[in-house]
Amino acid sequence: MNDCLFCKIIKGEIPSNIVYEDEEVLAFRDINPVAPVHVLVIPKKHISSLVDLKQEDEAVVGRIYSVINKIAKQEGIDEKGFRVVVNCGEDGGQEVKHLHFHLIGGKKLGTKIGD
Repeated sequence: MNDCLFCKIIKGEIPSNIVYEDEEVLAFRDINPVAPVHVLVIPKKHISSLVDLKQEDEAVVGRIYSVINKIAKQEGIDEKGFRVVVNCGEDGGQEVKHLHFHLIGGKKLGTKIGD
């Protein structure tokens, strides 16, 4: 996707603070963090949204969760806890139309999703 912000980050056209990268997945710090640790984990393949996942994409989603666990350990939030959020569509708060997982932690989060 030529106009996708995250695809441009993957290509190196837009700088980011990368915390993890492999052949399928990229993870970088959110520019507007809501907690001390706020990392976006994305597939390098452009998938617009969670509802656009195909059967052949299942492996990369599993890979993303493995990467999230690695980053949580790396960031020191694995023991106390963290939240993983996927916004889907306009009403779900998805601002960038590229599937992404928010890894949020480093402070006590509220018991409600939006806290």
